[in-house]
Order: sequence, then structure tokens, then C-alpha cells
Amino acid sequence: MSSRRLITSSERSKLDPFVVATGDASPRDQRDLMERPFFSLAKAKRTRPIHYRAGDVCVEVYAVPEHGMATIWDADVLIWAASQIVEAENLGLKTSRFLRFTPYQLLTAVGRQTGARDYKLLKGALTRLQATVIRTSIRQGEHWRRHQFSWINEWEECARRDGRAEGMEFVLPDWFYRGVIDRSLVLTIDPAYFRLTGGIERWLYRVARKHAGRQPKGWLFDVTHLHEKSGSLAKPADFAFDLRRIAARQPLPGYRLSIERRERRELLRILPGKPFTAPVDGAVNHLGTSGVRTIGTSGVPVSGFRECKPQPTLWPETTNSRPNLESNLESNFCSGAERLADNADASAEPPTKHPSQPSLPLPGRKTGGKR
Repeated sequence: MSSRRLITSSERSKLDPFVVATGDASPRDQRDLMERPFFSLAKAKRTRPIHYRAGDVCVEVYAVPEHGMATIWDADVLIWAASQIVEAENLGLKTSRFLRFTPYQLLTAVGRQTGARDYKLLKGALTRLQATVIRTSIRQGEHWRRHQFSWINEWEECARRDGRAEGMEFVLPDWFYRGVIDRSLVLTIDPAYFRLTGGIERWLYRVARKHAGRQPKGWLFDVTHLHEKSGSLAKPADFAFDLRRIAARQPLPGYRLSIERRERRELLRILPGKPFTAPVDGAVNHLGTSGVRTIGTSGVPVSGFRECKPQPTLWPETTNSRPNLESNLESNFCSGAERLADNADASAEPPTKHPSQPSLPLPGRKTGGKR
């Protein structure tokens, strides 16, 4: 009896390639990834899994010890992919989960350098994205409970004789791709996002963009609840201190932060503001506090304030688009049974089309956001 070898064909052989050739594309982010703990917020290797549950929303993230969990900086690859797919569809081009591109296109679009070290870091990011396993109940049908996938199904590089990467290909998971081609599940983000250096800063901007929009009162979060939503390994006290330092520096493009206190609860208010990417005449030397007289630091002195330099934008339109009023119930309450009145004054509005994501839009505003 002759032995037979089982050959597993690549998924790319079944998909038409989407060759990225649209040039610059306004950065877009996928809503489901913008507020829940899908990525490590630390640059150090993380192997401890993330387990997050709120109502019927479940997110579990597992890392391979050899490579560690995909980080929020690795997520730039997914933001770039979403941006290219949306831009191509807006131009009437056919897209696919199978992307073919040059590393130079990706690196320059997300504000990275293009040296040998940066190409090596890109390959490390792709490896972590493929090795990270996600299980979630978000966007599942009536008879399905969990969807398990990796951020990248497979990837390959085409290298020249000198070892420099000339072209790359990767295949996105169907769960992510469906969330990108759905117009209601994508939001534009400020290109200045890629210049944020801190993991919590990056995650906080995505939360702000998802919830605050241009609502006059912004959005109010319980700091303890934010810690749970972030999936951070930092202690709650250290996480709260980081938020105070971020509020003191005001680094988020297009948003202002302020710390408030109600009884024994510490709250973070996110308010829409002028985009920080527009050129200005001079540097800003004062600290904005959004009308709050003081910024509390629980007795810990702030280490220092950084001057905001003029930052030209890559795209002319950097203001936040229409208010994003479609927010999840689990994102808008304090720890405990009582929800914050600031975010709950329109709970009578009908839910969204996703059963697992009831919305809390504010009155007098239209839902949705610029794609």
C-alpha cells in the first residue's frame, strides 16, 4: 500500500489578491477593536491571557510564549489594512482578505521609518498578530456563541538577494474583514494617533474616538471600569496615576481630558476639542484643564509637562466627524449597579442592529460616524 502525503493548500490560493495601490488613505479603525481589550498595552512581552466579560460580550486573548501577545503598536497593521480596504471600496475597486503590498507602503502610512530595523520590527509584529488567538462573542449569530481566530491567518515575504523585503502578502481573518466592509463598523481616526508613544494613551484615544465624538458634554468613565476594559496588567492605583499624568499632558489629538471626583469615585471625562494636528503659530505653554480648577493626583506630584509643538497633518481633514452615539451599555457605567447620569440620559433609544451591543445615544443627535 503506497503512502499518501496530505498537502494542505494555502488559503491564498482560494482568494483573489487585493493589490494595494491606492496611495495615501485616511486612517480608519474598526469599532469593535477600539474600546475592548484585544491587545497588550505594554511593549514588554506579555504571555498572560486577557479575560474580559461584560453582559453578553466576551473577549479572550491568548498568547504563544515564544512570541508573546500582539501589542497595540502591532494593531497599526490592522488599522492600515482597514484604511486601504475602505479607500479601495470607496473608489469602486474590488477588495479581498488577501492583501499584497510593499512594506514601504505600510511603514510610511503609519509613520514608521523604513530602515532595516523597521522591516525587522514589522515582521515581528506580523508574527505576533498571527500567533495571538482571540475568542469573542461579538457579532455572532443567534445560534453561535464563540468565534476563534488570529489577527493574521498567514503571511509571506518576497525578499531580494540582499535580504531586503521587496513585497509582502497576508490574509486577514473573516471576522475582521466583515467588520471593515460593514460601513457602520468603521470610524476615521486622526493621523496623529500614530505619534502617540504610550500604550494607555493609544488605547484611550480609541476609546475617546469611539464614544465622545463631538458631544458637548463628552463622555464620563469610572476609572475603575476603564482599568477593567483596558486589560492592562498594571495595578489599579498605577493605572489611575497614569490617567492623571495623561490628563495633565493632554496628548490625545482632538480630545481634552479632565479628572473629576464624586464621593469616593474617580472619574475621567473625555471632551471633544480642537484637533492637535493643525499647524499653530506658537507652542502652547499652559496646561488646559477643561474648566476644572485642579487636577488631582492623590498626593503624587506630576513628573512634568511637555510642550505641544506645531504638528502638520498628513491629511487636510483632521477634525472628528459626526458624533458616534452608538455605544455599548457595558462601556458607560460605573463599577456597581448605578450608571453615570451623564451617559445614561437617553437609554430609551432603540438598540442597534447588533443584539449584543445595545446603544445609549444621546437625544437630538443622529447616529453613525464618518467612514
